[in-house]
Amino acid sequence: MADSSFDIVSKVERQEVDNALNQTGKEISQRYDFKGVGASISWSGDKILMEANSEDRVKAVLDVFQSKLIKRGISLKALDAGEPQLSGKEYKIFASIEEGISQENAKKVAKIIRDEGPKGVKAQVQGDELRVSSKSRDDLQAVISLLKGKDFDFALQFVNYR
Repeated sequence: MADSSFDIVSKVERQEVDNALNQTGKEISQRYDFKGVGASISWSGDKILMEANSEDRVKAVLDVFQSKLIKRGISLKALDAGEPQLSGKEYKIFASIEEGISQENAKKVAKIIRDEGPKGVKAQVQGDELRVSSKSRDDLQAVISLLKGKDFDFALQFVNYR
């Protein structure tokens, strides 16, 4: 019988991020506490730009955006938001969406699977994802539950389970 396998990835659906961004824009245009503060959120290339006329307001825009991401099922570990910066009379925050598992993070996950996972489970790095394979599907389920119990500083999804 062939080995069963699944891939560990760190991907974000850009359309969901776009929907969260549009919902945030709509909410800050309607909320009373954002009236007259010049609050806005938009794409700036592949980064997200949040602007307001005070540091507290721009942080509030970020907070609203984070809550919209959570409602759309996107992990906040994928959001990399910078600190508020003063630019003229406006405060700005640039945020980016992190995708892919770096080589060092993939090696950390593979080491955890080797050390704490069931015997006979193999993990190999393939670009920005990690392929986990085993003869037993139960072992693969055990690996998934093991990794879900760990707290990584990056988002993980399990795909292509076969």
